[in-house]
Amino acid sequence: MKRIVFFGIVLLAATALIGCGQQSEPAPQAAAPEQTPVAVAAPAAEPGAFADGIYFAMEDDYASSGWKYVVSFEVEQGDFVWADWNGVHRDSGPDKKTLDKMGGYQMVARGGALDEWYVQAERTEAYLLETQDPSAISYTSDRGHTDDISRVTIRVVEFYDLVDQALAEGPSGPGAYEDGIYFTSAQAYSGNWRSTVAFNVINGYIAGVNWSAVDRDGRDKKSVDRDGGYQMVARGGAIDEWYVQAQRVENLLVDTQDPAIPYDDDGYTDAVSGVTIHIDDFVKLVQASLDHGPVEYPDLADGVYHAEADEYASSGWKGNVTLTVVNGFIADVNWSATHRDGRDKKTVDLEGGYQMVARGGAIDEWYVQAQRVENELLRTQSTDIPYDDGGYTDAVSGVTIHIDEFVVLAEQAIEQAR
Repeated sequence: MKRIVFFGIVLLAATALIGCGQQSEPAPQAAAPEQTPVAVAAPAAEPGAFADGIYFAMEDDYASSGWKYVVSFEVEQGDFVWADWNGVHRDSGPDKKTLDKMGGYQMVARGGALDEWYVQAERTEAYLLETQDPSAISYTSDRGHTDDISRVTIRVVEFYDLVDQALAEGPSGPGAYEDGIYFTSAQAYSGNWRSTVAFNVINGYIAGVNWSAVDRDGRDKKSVDRDGGYQMVARGGAIDEWYVQAQRVENLLVDTQDPAIPYDDDGYTDAVSGVTIHIDDFVKLVQASLDHGPVEYPDLADGVYHAEADEYASSGWKGNVTLTVVNGFIADVNWSATHRDGRDKKTVDLEGGYQMVARGGAIDEWYVQAQRVENELLRTQSTDIPYDDGGYTDAVSGVTIHIDEFVVLAEQAIEQAR
């Protein structure tokens, strides 16, 4: 799993990471045995006495590691029939099990653990199915380790706490959405920023959500804000910083599982306490993501990548593509070209100097059609846009220009980020 972190890496103690971990940090060491284990048992519960249905529970906040745990399970005829323990990261990306299976967590190689996190999580799930009793667990440390489950050295208290929480809340039923990773980037910049939304759906439920934005220098808005570079409070008198308010909107989506958050004509809402920022782009991007469905996670290293054609065409233009990757997703794309005299094609077109419509009868100007192709790549997170031998495509509505150069250059830029 390749990732370049531009705004700092918080290194946690190795023993703490066995149970929580983070995408970009070294994996944890196996937990050391406690000198004086103390058995702490959960309250007794009667097996087979649970209401039938599908249950779901999630932690309220992300840990310092960036992870938040999620538990789902089903009860049938009073018994647990399956259980799933997983996690989501505050920056989105793959869920914890998927990331671990991709090789992005590596508790064994980096921390000397006896098995990877997902393997130990599955053993923990299996133990619940075997015992049929969420109270049949004792802890050997105040951090939530146990000796009850063979070959499990990670903390299990988070799993059992969420099982208890879900049982207390009652069956929630199946989730409404298709499992996977969702990502959408706004079709254009608003001021200096281009908004992005990424989220996970696990067992049908929207779990981790990350609303942010990217600027033309490739910076992530939330990271900039957390580092003190945005300063809505100090400079604008806001009630809270942008990233704090954004998290409140994210939390409402997770709580309600409904993207239809009301807002007025100016993009403001009264539906979320402590939120005075515009939320219209968030609502629109979430709905667009759900409409398009999950995307294949590109798993790219964060940064700005550029590729350009080797030679000038007979027209005098040499094409180029610039990609910006944030949190592993392609967050921004710019397709343009440079003329032999140094002019930028998009700039010339925006200023009325290209005129494909007036001079050539095109359905839209070149820059408009180029943006449609860029947005298709952002929507799919893939350069898999088909085109014919002449370089034309039927895959993107409203595009009659050649796209073969764009696809080739975008692939070259993506290869740099792998």
